[in-house]
Amino acid sequence: MLDALITSKTRLKLLIKFFVSAKNTGYLRGIAEEFDESTNAVRKELNLLTDAGFLEKAQAQRKILYQANTQHPLFNPLQRLVHSFLGIDQVIDQVLERAGDVDRVVLTGAYAKGQESDSVDIVILGDNLNSAYLLQLAEKTSPLIKKKVTVSFVMPQQAGHIILYQKAS
Repeated sequence: MLDALITSKTRLKLLIKFFVSAKNTGYLRGIAEEFDESTNAVRKELNLLTDAGFLEKAQAQRKILYQANTQHPLFNPLQRLVHSFLGIDQVIDQVLERAGDVDRVVLTGAYAKGQESDSVDIVILGDNLNSAYLLQLAEKTSPLIKKKVTVSFVMPQQAGHIILYQKAS
């Protein structure tokens, strides 16, 4: 759906990263490593999204930190679109509430590469996770979003992922 509208895979990944949660931040080199993309490709898209007002940037030590501009008039519609694209619009808050001590939720697989897919692959990392609940929730969510939801609790070795949630330190 979105990949037909937004043809740049890097831009789509950036929109997912920053609009799935307004708290997500990133800097050029870190995002390039996270996406397994060149810094030039990421820089170009960050500049385009910043110039359009979708992202804000701030100096943090020697790095420029990017974050979604929550004051942009299209922030809420774009965030809803990203949530709908991922099929997680109904699930995120409920999961974090009952899942245990979640440190990080990471999107892997095709969606992390900016591609449409029949499955949503999610890695949940943390302490004292309620894995039975999370696996049951994934099973119940699959028919609702018409996509197979796969949850794992170990970060795969494959490159390319998008951090959907990270506990503030």
